[in-house]
Amino acid sequence: RQQNAPACTFVGAVVGGGLLTVGWVGDSRAYWIPNDRTAPPARLTEDDSWAAQMVANNLMSEAEANADERAHAITGWLGADAYEVEPHTATFKPDGPGVVVVCTDGLWNYAESAEQMAAALPYDAPDRPLNGARTLVTHALDGGGHDNVTVALVPFPAPSGQAAPA
Repeated sequence: RQQNAPACTFVGAVVGGGLLTVGWVGDSRAYWIPNDRTAPPARLTEDDSWAAQMVANNLMSEAEANADERAHAITGWLGADAYEVEPHTATFKPDGPGVVVVCTDGLWNYAESAEQMAAALPYDAPDRPLNGARTLVTHALDGGGHDNVTVALVPFPAPSGQAAPA
């Protein structure tokens, strides 16, 4: 590996045709938050991390893996020193309107579960996504903000029937 080689994780979401498609590499995440908060929110991505690999291979429980100091070590990324990685993609057909939260660990470290993310997201986020994103950034900074905080919100369905990439 190169010393201090430029690298990043990635997550993106595209809304169109009644579908929601997410793509990711690393530990940046996408969450689904239904407008009807009685429906359950969901995390749409799985981290490329040491802890996720331990759990996926049935070597540790999620609690054991997350308690390990290596838990957040990423196993997939984009950059000059990255191993050849196959990006992940998934397509969903949500049951109703909602918001996709795409974010880095600088946010999800302070709202890790889908329920915690939904609780931090303002109810008017579908109509005011920029304000909702600002609210989530403030949530992370108020929680300690120990990492870069990046977040974008993508309303579903897309306003005016247009595709909305993020």
